[in-house]
Amino acid sequence: MRLTDDQLLALLADIESDRVERKESFKGDSPEKVRQAVCAFANDLPGHGEPGIVFIGAKDKDGAPVGLDVTDELLRSLADIRSDGNILPFPSMVVEKRQLQGKDLAVITVSPADAPPVKYKGRIYIRTGPRRDIANAQDERVLNERRRYRHLPFDLQPISFARLTDLSRAAFEAEYLPGAFAADVLEANQRSYAERLSACRMVDSIESVTPTVLGGMVIGNRPRDLIPCDYVQFLRIDGSALDAPIIDAADIDGRLGEIINRLDDKLKAHIYTHVDVTSHDTEKRIVNYPLAALQQLVRNAVMHRTYEATHAPVRITWFNDRIEIISPGGPYGIVNADNFGQPGITDYRNPHLAEAMKVLGYVQRFGIGIATARKLLADNGNPPPEFQPTANHVLVIVRRAR
Repeated sequence: MRLTDDQLLALLADIESDRVERKESFKGDSPEKVRQAVCAFANDLPGHGEPGIVFIGAKDKDGAPVGLDVTDELLRSLADIRSDGNILPFPSMVVEKRQLQGKDLAVITVSPADAPPVKYKGRIYIRTGPRRDIANAQDERVLNERRRYRHLPFDLQPISFARLTDLSRAAFEAEYLPGAFAADVLEANQRSYAERLSACRMVDSIESVTPTVLGGMVIGNRPRDLIPCDYVQFLRIDGSALDAPIIDAADIDGRLGEIINRLDDKLKAHIYTHVDVTSHDTEKRIVNYPLAALQQLVRNAVMHRTYEATHAPVRITWFNDRIEIISPGGPYGIVNADNFGQPGITDYRNPHLAEAMKVLGYVQRFGIGIATARKLLADNGNPPPEFQPTANHVLVIVRRAR
């Protein structure tokens, strides 16, 4: 929602509003405070159902514009707040340059989240009047309950036949919680097991504690019993066609972390190094595929595939001359066949699964996986990866270094 100049001016001048944050610049402690504000506006604890606004280039005491030089670099830095992985799940926000009272300001418009609570560095920030605060147990309950009445993505849909016993409490408390919340928050709160599960979106609500798709995938005892397509099919073929002899085959399933770790083991097992002693004065060691590039592409496939209305797995077929990765489900949201893989063009079919991968340490920064893979492959001497998106799947072909 884009506010008019009159609406922005009214908010800019209202120093008591809980929908406004003002900063004269984006320096010093402002980047931290702005991120906290974005998190709080996304949570919308008062239930306004209207966007919160962050003004960069305005005095806090009266909202007067200071005449800030709003550069493209500043706007890019503000836009990066959405995808730098510190605010999870991703906030819905728009960054723009606006002129008010004859002076330029950078304006961030933050829409209320469909699936609160939203966390910044493991803390749930809220707005109480004109100041920020950290949510208490009652605030969290309000936010948890609110998301039940909104349209949710598939990864937050409850699994009607699943029960709380289908989730592993040990995996949740030992593997997931420490990454989801800051250590001091975990030490200070007295939330019940059900409340913690709900805050992490592993169950539908505190009252029903029905596991969600996310819960089943991340901490399920037997995830594939709950989500049949939740596995990766790996095939290593000694040749360049499917009818060649099979060297290695596996259906890789389990909890999200187990799948990724087992995939890493498979990739490492089939990467080899050869020594080039003829092309340079000193010997040069070259791998057929750089591990980190394959990890980026495989994890992207797990993160972005569709898990709804299909029994198809992610398929990795490793030939002698190439690797083919097929991810069920075509491009999603703003991504289409024409702009697929372009820098800065990304969307999330499974935003909370993406959050879980960040919490578990398998994603450092969002939106750069393909670019990173391209660079790593080029540095290693591999041809560029080939992307063939269709309406029903995405095929990635990675060719061996020569």
